Amino acid sequence: MLTKQDIRALTKEQLRLFFTENGDKAFRGNQVYEWLWHKAVHSFDAMTNLSKETRAMLDENFVINHIKVHHMQRSNDGTIKNAIKLYDNLLVESVLIPTDTRTTACVSSQVGCSLDCTFCATARLKRMRNLNPDEIYDQVVEIDKQSRLYHNHKLSNIVFMGMGEPLLNYKNVLAAIDKITSDEGLEMSPRRITLSTVGIPKMIKKLADDGVKFKLAVSLHSAIDEVRSKMMPINKKSNLAALLESLHYWYAGTQRIITFEYVVWKGINDTQQDIDALVNYCKQVPSKVNLIEYNAIDADGFQQASPETIQHYVKTLEANRIVVNVRRSRGKDIDAACGQLANKIG
Repeated sequence: MLTKQDIRALTKEQLRLFFTENGDKAFRGNQVYEWLWHKAVHSFDAMTNLSKETRAMLDENFVINHIKVHHMQRSNDGTIKNAIKLYDNLLVESVLIPTDTRTTACVSSQVGCSLDCTFCATARLKRMRNLNPDEIYDQVVEIDKQSRLYHNHKLSNIVFMGMGEPLLNYKNVLAAIDKITSDEGLEMSPRRITLSTVGIPKMIKKLADDGVKFKLAVSLHSAIDEVRSKMMPINKKSNLAALLESLHYWYAGTQRIITFEYVVWKGINDTQQDIDALVNYCKQVPSKVNLIEYNAIDADGFQQASPETIQHYVKTLEANRIVVNVRRSRGKDIDAACGQLANKIG
């Protein structure tokens, strides 16, 4: 028995061709495409403007490998964490992060991760595979439903800060974003989407060359090579100078500033030298800084820096006219905060 093809792997043109080759009108492909993406249905039976015979033909030839919410947890602060089961029974996690004014979807791009950042729970998981564009898309659709149900308004923003490194699944992530922003998809503005990366210079340059419209965030955590390399092994291959050169290229091509994500840890990057290095790095490329509250994972040896240290970072950055925000983590009670996603199904 042949395995059926996932219909969402087809383009609209391929769908139109399928129908003409099977003795039907090409516009049926347009109808099916709208059901799959704009209306995001999960079954052929839901395509109610198609005849039963047409739906049966689709069911005979194709499948829709949609995601399923395997387990949902709700935090005391309104955050929702989803354990998402994929068609092959692998799991990823996605998070709805609410504030008073908006809801943000934190989505995953890979099953596990291969980059071994020492402070991140996902890094402890073996990278199994990349997510397909429709699997990324489905996470957004599901979180939008949850936003409307639990927070009474549609999803506001998307961040690629979940499991995996988006730039190591470049083609599929960009294909998903194209669908999310398309008027045939979810019609979200690309300016409400942020892709977060550990910093892979070659791929950052490719983003600029491809003319993307979304925002870029870089997980920095230190502007001193020796310190950063201990936490983030990728820095040994692509150091801060190489990263900076790629960020200059990004800004020249897009005219959009970079957000540096930065966690301050006790005894690791909490000295004046660390602060001065960050200030100097930020001055070299148009950027702003998000200081992120650290969220402990089991027995990792990292500790959140003191409030006084965080405040000293803030004052020093502001004194140098660098925009800085302190991000308080949400969803910590359900392991849904930044760095905690590790498929611990409760």
